[in-house]
Amino acid sequence: MTSVNGDFGLSMDELRVVARYVAETAQDVLPVFEDANPGDTRPRAAIDAAWEFINGAPRTRLQRTTSMDAHRAAKETATETARLAAQAAGDAASAAYLHPIAKAHQVGHILRAAANAARIAEIDAGEDPLAGSRAIEEARERATPALIGILQRYPLAPSGKSRAAQLMTALDTSLRGSPQAGTEGTRKGPG
Repeated sequence: MTSVNGDFGLSMDELRVVARYVAETAQDVLPVFEDANPGDTRPRAAIDAAWEFINGAPRTRLQRTTSMDAHRAAKETATETARLAAQAAGDAASAAYLHPIAKAHQVGHILRAAANAARIAEIDAGEDPLAGSRAIEEARERATPALIGILQRYPLAPSGKSRAAQLMTALDTSLRGSPQAGTEGTRKGPG
């Protein structure tokens, strides 16, 4: 089992756990981006690259490149929901390169996609915070014990003023307070 060392170790299997969690969320909100940007395949390519890694391929430049491309797509799109969805896709591909350093911003690489999905749910529900709370609860339920164990190696999520940052903090707090949330995921890829 190959591992990456920093302030602590992360195995490739653990990186795949994180990438799966992020990719599942990003895949669910991808239609938000694609509906607003028909023909822009950059976020889909990032999610596909994430699934290649999740399903056993080595992490390569493909994940880095497609992640950056999806983040560029996020900056270029016209709506907040499409931006959040493209950003989640970029995060899915970049999860293969999560750094094992005890810095709060690393938590964003684990939880930002789920927070973005919750923010999309709020916007789609006419700015209803209950929709965001429900999405955060669903994200908490999807978290495996392995994911929570990885998350707990990092400091608390950074605080922020944006609604997505607030949702990420809520998810982080919920996961850390529920050490055995969820069950092992079973998705194998897109479709």
